[in-house]
Amino acid sequence: MAKKIFVLGGDGFCGWPTALHLSELGHEVVIIDNLSRRRIDAELGVHSLTPIAMVDQRLDAWHQVSGRTIRFHYLDVAQDYARLLALLAEERPEVIVHFAEQRAAPYSMRGPTEKRYTVNNNVGGTHNVLTALVACDLDAHLVHLGTMGVYGYGGAGFEIPEGYLTVQIHDDAGAPHDWEILYPTRPGSVYHMTKSIDQLLFQFYAQNDQLRITDLHQGIVWGTQTAETRRHPALINRFDYEGEYGTVLNRFLVQAALGHPLTVHGTGGQTRAFLNIQDTVHCIALAVAHPPERGDRVKIINQIAESLRVRDLARLVSDLTGAAIEYLPNPRKEAAENDLDVSNATFRALGLDPILLTDGLLAETLEISARYADRVDQRHIPARTAWTREQQAALDQAGPIETIRPVLPGVAGAGR
Repeated sequence: MAKKIFVLGGDGFCGWPTALHLSELGHEVVIIDNLSRRRIDAELGVHSLTPIAMVDQRLDAWHQVSGRTIRFHYLDVAQDYARLLALLAEERPEVIVHFAEQRAAPYSMRGPTEKRYTVNNNVGGTHNVLTALVACDLDAHLVHLGTMGVYGYGGAGFEIPEGYLTVQIHDDAGAPHDWEILYPTRPGSVYHMTKSIDQLLFQFYAQNDQLRITDLHQGIVWGTQTAETRRHPALINRFDYEGEYGTVLNRFLVQAALGHPLTVHGTGGQTRAFLNIQDTVHCIALAVAHPPERGDRVKIINQIAESLRVRDLARLVSDLTGAAIEYLPNPRKEAAENDLDVSNATFRALGLDPILLTDGLLAETLEISARYADRVDQRHIPARTAWTREQQAALDQAGPIETIRPVLPGVAGAGR
């Protein structure tokens, strides 16, 4: 059934292809965005690998190829509560998909300005949406894009469940009681901390005001194009490759296309969860189609396809492209090695057959990287932001710890 859907942050990396996909499914889509991601590009002195059209050009191109209209409102949900409230009261959407948060861990750790902006924008924006829903008595389903990073990366030794953990507590008489709690958070950056705070806000408003909320704990997204963004050059999705916003696999593929070594931080033993951008939009659509009932607890779903160590990911790309691998000091304060076993049972049960890294789409993303290689500013590829002063000093001074070159068939002695 077609619904009116607000997509907050609908001009961004995940928001834009999601807005197109929901529109293609027949929903009435309205994008709400303050275009902050474009401004941050200007601030950092870098741009998307792919050329991003202006918003009006994007929307015109979508209408041209699909016959469908997506409306746009320029609005900062964290700063302009009055306009947000008025818009919700007037339009009364049935679903709100919330992407309107600063999404990069490295950017959130750059310094006091970026830390404060990330907290004020992310937490303030989320709380404004929640209070506005209550204030205008709007029973809309809020679908929020969270992160796997709220769980931390310590290696629990068991499969991480979807949001909730059953624990046993003994009362004063020694009798056991089973309690279900939110899985304990261990945020690894200011960005991840804001998503952890979001969880508590959602829990309160679901309990107190019976808001219907789905919180998607998403892994690292790779790829850039979806079926909808391929339909016109002006619809192409953004592709971040630099050290602040470039996710690890997309960054590896750009480095390979340039003949630049793949830069692995630390031992590369960090295990991360991954998801292709096409599965991101599919998962959002599934979440929209399966809302919780009013009065239900927050519906938490792990949105991932698979988990892989960073060094194994680098070897996969190296095997595909012949790129060398460089090991650099790790700018993050995290365990050198971790395991990550995560349940994705809910989306599997809803019919998700996820795209895996071995399914052949790495070559497609590599082709995008090579096509726009002339747009890369190699000065911005390395990670420049460290989590602590001590790590920053080491990062500023250190070169590669080790460089591993691929073994070339038939060349004696090839390798390290």
